Amino acid sequence: MDGQKITTVVLLACGSFNPVTNMHLRMFELARDHLEDTGLYRVVKGIISPVGDAYKKKGLIEACHRLEMARLSTENSDWITVDSWESLQPEWVETAKVVRHHYDQLQAAEQTNDDVDTVKYAKKRRIEKNSFEESSNRTRRDGPQLMLLCGADVLESFGVPNLWKQDDIAAIVGRYGLVCITRSGSDPYKFIHESDTLWKYRKNIHVVREWVSNNISATHVRQSLRRGRSVRYLLPDAVVRYIREQELYTAESEQKNADVILAPLQRYSGASSS
Repeated sequence: MDGQKITTVVLLACGSFNPVTNMHLRMFELARDHLEDTGLYRVVKGIISPVGDAYKKKGLIEACHRLEMARLSTENSDWITVDSWESLQPEWVETAKVVRHHYDQLQAAEQTNDDVDTVKYAKKRRIEKNSFEESSNRTRRDGPQLMLLCGADVLESFGVPNLWKQDDIAAIVGRYGLVCITRSGSDPYKFIHESDTLWKYRKNIHVVREWVSNNISATHVRQSLRRGRSVRYLLPDAVVRYIREQELYTAESEQKNADVILAPLQRYSGASSS
């Protein structure tokens, strides 16, 4: 092609962030280093998008708290932000739709000559019905490219029955791209090889090996909090203070949604994947 054009990238991370940990933040830094090392990309923005309460995951505390903790965790970052759109939806929103929403936001900002950094709380949104109904290969129109940032566990979850629609996986990986942070003991290439959908779009999947092992688990953090143990240096200090002040993560909160089926399993079990 005509010279090596550098593509501007925005990274989007979806998840519970229950609570947000230092590992969640490290994922953004690792992904940016990896993409920019290729010489093909410039990462200009990272977006944390906490899932809404309607996801119904066991132990999932209220979105207002998870949003505030995410905001506190990014106070000192000059490029990672928090977006509340997904968490404020009354029903659970599929990740593919969340990615589409943020893609549309970026395109609208581009068309109005807004700098990409001002997208964070943009209210105006022009939905372009055919904005990305182009080929699913790497040749995309000019403007920021959105990639979904995730851990190896999300890649593995693509194979869990009734958790994802195959069409959604194809849309996320084929139309946008995926950056997967993997740690020792996980083999993302195995999952890519075993999935026809992931194999088809393998060139859109960026696997980033995490060499400095950092296995902070939000589940283990909540367990430590329930037991009155210190979680300092696992979470940003401001988040630790907020949890203490709000008295979050108790034995009671961990039982929240214990008898409820996870939203995607409710939606997809026995349903057609059309």
